[in-house]
Amino acid sequence: QVQLVESGGGLVQAGGSLRLSCAASGRTFSSYHMGWFRQAPGKEREFVAAIWRSGVHTYYAESVKGRFTISRDNAKNTVYLQMNSLKPEDTAVYYCAAARGYSGGDYYRDNEYDYWGQGTQVTVSS
Repeated sequence: QVQLVESGGGLVQAGGSLRLSCAASGRTFSSYHMGWFRQAPGKEREFVAAIWRSGVHTYYAESVKGRFTISRDNAKNTVYLQMNSLKPEDTAVYYCAAARGYSGGDYYRDNEYDYWGQGTQVTVSS
């Protein structure tokens, strides 16, 4: 069992930055792939970024590529999402998630993830 707790959300002006953190319980954090998803009001949850167990491989949605960076510190059981050049369309609840593994490499599908945090709100004003 893995428990995930996100933090770092808030209100920021367009062009600003935020750093989200997701702290995981348990001793097996390094055995999980980690992902960030987001859900805006009235929209489906969408993939944002993913990072492999070792941190060697990272993947991003096209909408955030070049602006967001996912990273992890396995010694601290924490995954981060650095968000720069924020836009109003980035406004959403951001969730971190943990996956034991990906079937067919589908890191962008939310049903590949076994554990989810409660989410943290990010609001970007224009």
